Amino acid sequence: FLLNDKQKDCIIKMSDFGPSQEVAQCPSYAAALGYMGVAAAVCLSNWGSAIGTWKSGLSIVHTGIKHPASVMKNVIPIVMAGGVGIFGFFLGV
Repeated sequence: FLLNDKQKDCIIKMSDFGPSQEVAQCPSYAAALGYMGVAAAVCLSNWGSAIGTWKSGLSIVHTGIKHPASVMKNVIPIVMAGGVGIFGFFLGV
């Protein structure tokens, strides 16, 4: 590569900086926002999973009263609600 004098000066000046003199590329609060996003993902997904499990469990109780033979068909939403909680945990990590 051919470099002009300005580019050579820029390369020399950047090499003069030590590790403690590097310029930050992102704001100081970026890590805090990232951790808040992780916490929100985990908390909200588990909250939604808990609500889904509660509503599905309630429907199983009502189905067991009215149609006892079809209770096992209604177990699927509880399993899916648990899967949402696990997915939210993996998303947060």
